[in-house]
Amino acid sequence: MNIKNFIKISRKIFLVERVKNLLDLKIEIQKMKQERNAVILAHNYQLAEVQEVADYVGDSFYLSKIAANIENDVIVFCGVRFMAETAKILSPQKVVLLPEKDAGCPLAEMITADALRELKGEYPGVPVVCYVNSSAEVKAESDVCCTSSNALKVVASLPNHRVIFVPDGNLGNYIARQIPEKELILWQGHCVTHAKVKPEDVRMVRAQYPEAKFLIHPECHPAVVDLGDFVGSTSEIIRYAEHSDAKVFVIGTEIGVVCHLRTCLPNKQFFLLHSGLVCPNMKKTRLQSVYDALRHNQHEINVEESIARRAKSTLDRMLAAE
Repeated sequence: MNIKNFIKISRKIFLVERVKNLLDLKIEIQKMKQERNAVILAHNYQLAEVQEVADYVGDSFYLSKIAANIENDVIVFCGVRFMAETAKILSPQKVVLLPEKDAGCPLAEMITADALRELKGEYPGVPVVCYVNSSAEVKAESDVCCTSSNALKVVASLPNHRVIFVPDGNLGNYIARQIPEKELILWQGHCVTHAKVKPEDVRMVRAQYPEAKFLIHPECHPAVVDLGDFVGSTSEIIRYAEHSDAKVFVIGTEIGVVCHLRTCLPNKQFFLLHSGLVCPNMKKTRLQSVYDALRHNQHEINVEESIARRAKSTLDRMLAAE
């Protein structure tokens, strides 16, 4: 046997074994879910293998609503830390597991509770709206939380002329331009994944696919957002693609959404706006991680009671602004 044939056969064996291992893991995960009365929540940015075993898949707002109302004893949250924290705050009596303990969010880490308290000191009496991509401690220092799908509604509902918006400056800028009658004081944080997209990327890809609809997440830079045909959260982007008569789309958010759309809408074409639209933290979770979380109770998320109590009020207001 020559070396090329050997490599080819070895690859086939490896792929067969991997598929078998994944199938075995899926079967075991389903068994343990039943035994532990567990539910698996997965964000739209998760790997396909993880989404396939999830009971609910969606964006932060949708998953927060699920976490607040489910009756299961255990929540396995396939996402990043702030999402698992949110689930624990909304369902404190439940065991919440984060399969990968190092799955963090750089945007959430761009502001601390101390920094927010200092900012509030500069603008006494001004309400704080915090993006859900934030730590429990930052939520506890805020007045109301929001997601990208309801941020506009949340900010517009406040009677105050001035509003502090943290930590995503790009999302805050997008909201500010929708309601010019309000003055938004923005913290200049950003999503490192969405920030990779530049206006010239949009122009270059539009030249390649002139018939395509460009669907952009508001975490992108304002100059990128301005070049989109539609701007919205991950779930809003998915719904737009589902209901649009267009057949070709360029997606300006994390690659997980493209993978989801290609699976759900095989008669339409989807292209990723920028090759850098891959969140490394979201991609840390593997099927093995989910299995280990259920089997070994790893990694359990807890939030200090005094922080959780104050953060919950901001999250309750977010959920009420559906």
